[in-house]
Amino acid sequence: MITTHPRHRITPALVDSLAQQIKGSTDVFVSARQAKILVVADGASAPNSVTRLLNDAGYQVATVAGESAALEYLASETPDAAIVELTRAESQGTRVCQQAKASPLTRLVPVVLVSDAPSAEEQLQWVQAGADDYFCRPLEPEHFLARVAILVRMKQYTDDLEPAVTVMMTLCTLIESDRGYSEGHCHRMANHATALGRRLGLASDDLRLLYRGAFLHDIGMLAIPTAVLMKPVRLSPDEYALVRSHTTIGDSLLSNFRSLSAVRPIVRCHHERWNGSGYPSGLQGDAIPLLAQIVGLVDSFEAMTTARPYQATLTPEGALEVLRREVLLQWWRGDLVEHLAAIVQRGALARDQLR
Repeated sequence: MITTHPRHRITPALVDSLAQQIKGSTDVFVSARQAKILVVADGASAPNSVTRLLNDAGYQVATVAGESAALEYLASETPDAAIVELTRAESQGTRVCQQAKASPLTRLVPVVLVSDAPSAEEQLQWVQAGADDYFCRPLEPEHFLARVAILVRMKQYTDDLEPAVTVMMTLCTLIESDRGYSEGHCHRMANHATALGRRLGLASDDLRLLYRGAFLHDIGMLAIPTAVLMKPVRLSPDEYALVRSHTTIGDSLLSNFRSLSAVRPIVRCHHERWNGSGYPSGLQGDAIPLLAQIVGLVDSFEAMTTARPYQATLTPEGALEVLRREVLLQWWRGDLVEHLAAIVQRGALARDQLR
């Protein structure tokens, strides 16, 4: 776990240390002997043949009997794979698949079904329910174990990517404290952008991207000297160009992390403007990703309503007035500004300030 203190300075040594933590978090491979597999047993044999096979291969096996026990287990545990045995044509495999894939906590858990010769219709139902693979009895042990090993490895690789997200978010909070942003800036950005996305009816996956993208939107500021960011007078053209480069620097930095690839358009494009006057690419209209538009709008509102060394602080109502004037300049989509205004007026953003 990475811990920081509010006023740590961002130094090359600190960045190197965090980079080593990133490297350590993504280089780790959990061996098969440490992998945990859930077996939903059919009760037809004792000891269960699949359980015995997996135990002999060195896996940690948790065996439960029936659908209800399986769903109860998945509600509290996240195994590296789930093997569901079926004694005959029945729906428990489908229900376990659906439940596992519906939960954000277990949707990446591979689910494998084992059955006597299923019909083509049953196989299609399993695939539609989210099954990652299925096998017919009698099992070919070598083929079965090889496939399980591949699925487990992919699950563990996915798990290993998550610490990189934590490290990058830690860097952003360091930027916040080191560069004069008001305390809680990153969390406010993430919560406010997500609130706007929720009002727009975006899907849960998009809301998750919004949260991460808004939190990480200024990660490229790592490359910008504090003296430039904190300068109380107008920046020179060279200094302004340097500050603008944080979008492409952030995009390049995140390109090293597969688990963050989906938030790169947010980081790169959150300063684009509807009329093409933004940067770095001068995108226009719907060419600007919607999630980047949301984060850019929330970022502008946040900048106007919190203390910054280069401008006076506005009230939320004053900031909305400015944004509406900017709609007339075609900087923003008018409907997005009005949705943000509705959230502000009902006090939803104020309730999110410390979340």
